[in-house]
Amino acid sequence: MTQESIRQRLELGNQRWQQRQDLAALREYTARHGQQPYAIVVACSDSRVIPEQIFDAELGELFVIRVAGNVLDKHQLGSIEYAAGHLHCRMILLLGHTGCGAVSAALAGGGEGYIQYITDEILLAAGEERDPLRACEKNVLHGVEILRREFADHPEIPAEGLEIRGAVYEIDSGALRWL
Repeated sequence: MTQESIRQRLELGNQRWQQRQDLAALREYTARHGQQPYAIVVACSDSRVIPEQIFDAELGELFVIRVAGNVLDKHQLGSIEYAAGHLHCRMILLLGHTGCGAVSAALAGGGEGYIQYITDEILLAAGEERDPLRACEKNVLHGVEILRREFADHPEIPAEGLEIRGAVYEIDSGALRWL
């Protein structure tokens, strides 16, 4: 695809989005009354992992944070802090997935440039594990532990009523497996 055809495709997609009558009232409502997501989902940036579709969620129902390898740093933690503290989300889900390119890159020896920040974090989580699925699971569980530690005694986020979970999304079947 050329840059021009990509831009046109994006513009046409936005026009179709604007014309969807089934979403017009919901867009208007959330524009006037704000968002009220019930869950925070930290997911990989992989284009096959779309939390709103995976969970059949409507506009404004999920607060989604996407980053390659579903790793956490201060930016993601700040976004989670906002959603849990100010939007009153009661669930944080760290969502890994099968066939993760960031996990594969980490297991293959890391990476260069900025990607190394991601692969180093995944390697820390994976430890000696070299099976991609098990490394993915360990990466998710590592993130869950970080979230539990960082938000255990947070002054703006009540610990009771806040659930922090991990899951793996199977890209071939669409199934979710809780860890």
